[in-house]
Amino acid sequence: MDAPIKSLDGRYYTDPKVFRHETQGLLAETWQFACHSREIENTGDYTSFTIAGENLFAIRGGDNKIRVFYNVCQHRAHQLVKGAGNTRIVVCPYHAWSYDLTGALRAAPNMKAVEGFDKSAICLNEVLTEELLGFVFVNLNPKAEPMETWFPNVRAELEEWVPNWRDLKPLEWVEIPEKCNWKVSVENYSECYHCARNHPTFVSGVVKPDTYDIQPQGKCLRHTTECQALDQMSYDIQSGFAHNEAYSSWYLWPMFSFQVYPGNILNTYHWRAIDAENVVLWRGWYSIDGAEDAVVRQLAVQDRETTVEEDIHLVESVQKGLGSRGYTPGPLVIDPKGGVNSEHPIMHLQKWMRAYYKKETSHDNV
Repeated sequence: MDAPIKSLDGRYYTDPKVFRHETQGLLAETWQFACHSREIENTGDYTSFTIAGENLFAIRGGDNKIRVFYNVCQHRAHQLVKGAGNTRIVVCPYHAWSYDLTGALRAAPNMKAVEGFDKSAICLNEVLTEELLGFVFVNLNPKAEPMETWFPNVRAELEEWVPNWRDLKPLEWVEIPEKCNWKVSVENYSECYHCARNHPTFVSGVVKPDTYDIQPQGKCLRHTTECQALDQMSYDIQSGFAHNEAYSSWYLWPMFSFQVYPGNILNTYHWRAIDAENVVLWRGWYSIDGAEDAVVRQLAVQDRETTVEEDIHLVESVQKGLGSRGYTPGPLVIDPKGGVNSEHPIMHLQKWMRAYYKKETSHDNV
């Protein structure tokens, strides 16, 4: 008989050295959410953000393509843009070197005085970029495999569950700071073993817990369940689309998740790790053209006041416990049949993390 699989040691959630390795390695070599394409709808629209310690910006070109660049001038390394805005050309505030919307150097003051200056050889460093249902993702590893390889069939499934995705725009993004390691928050999200005891609104007004299951799909964890009977739902779910009466979630390892609530209501989680013991969770909700929508707003408020608030207390308590000398990792509760009362999703998450740590220890001890 095989020994039970135990959870990761507490230091993987508390040690700043481990976090530093994750930032420099894991988070720079996986697909990370950058922005929503409707934030930069017009030619020259841009927005900046930080991923894996690197400042980047996304900008829409005259060809309607969204490109993401490192936010650093190729002359003397000054930051090019701040925040969000619109521009015809990107001009460095330091020495006025300018770049077109494809990242190519356009002009530099007095460059003709420099013998052999070849402006065609100078371009901003571009980051590998993909769009998924209007969400822009980047990977700092230029040799990374495409998202379809990482997350097979997710695009097709999401397009089926959210057929009106092209019309959607963020209605609200709420930042939720949590005093815990990002993996604690992600693991809590990825199992419903705790739901019956801790999320009464979710299990009585949204999903049927006895049908809830989570299974791996590449580096995706797919959540599926039936929803409550229509007369027991906590909001109006009539959308007219397929899957109207179901819930599903696609967690894209390591830090993003799409959720589709009954009624085909799209919402998202994305995590941004701050340090070893702090993470910010962005909770996103979407409506047609970002217009006010009473049902979406009602559900967003209900979710924030129940499930989200309940989870904050859980993950912050876990983080405190992980730092205790009294903690010894216990066995995961893995039911071979899967289901709501099994921690097999945590097994998969920690398997992916262990594979990463094993790779890291081959060139530096983590």
